Amino acid sequence: MATSTASTKVVTGVVRLSFVHLLEPSEDLNGNLKYSAMVLIPKSDKETIDKIRAAEKAALEAAIPTKFNGTKPKNLKRVFRDADEELDLDKYPEAEGHMFMNVSNKTKPGLVDENVQPVMDPGAVYSGVYARVSINAFAYNAQGSKGLSFGLNNVMVLGYGEPLGGVGASAESDFADFADNDLL
Repeated sequence: MATSTASTKVVTGVVRLSFVHLLEPSEDLNGNLKYSAMVLIPKSDKETIDKIRAAEKAALEAAIPTKFNGTKPKNLKRVFRDADEELDLDKYPEAEGHMFMNVSNKTKPGLVDENVQPVMDPGAVYSGVYARVSINAFAYNAQGSKGLSFGLNNVMVLGYGEPLGGVGASAESDFADFADNDLL
């Protein structure tokens, strides 16, 4: 039996998405257009967390001889982090009890529903939706910054949670007091 190397690819268990830009790209801080989302992984999902950590390890081991001149760098930056320690939970209460990471890709991810059919309804992909995501770990060494990150491959939309960030008022409710007013 051949020895296989650990995979850098992970398909998560059920996660929640926030800051969703999956149908149209959004401009990042460097002016690049990318498809992206914040992935919230419940800390209770040990299987997904273990897969993510194994993928990080595989990406690091592959990068040591090529990107890091044969040695493991100290103080690697990581995108996979503890939301309870790093996010303002008063501002993002949905992140409590979760690990999180921001993932992106310049290429539009595949989007399917729970029956593996293409998602065509733009209303089905929003901040707060439950999903599975396919991601790939990679190491980087650019402009003095060394770290481990994940690229976004594909998304399976599973269920429709409450939209995050609050729901705005309807146009009807905002302007109800002005109905039939003769202003002109």
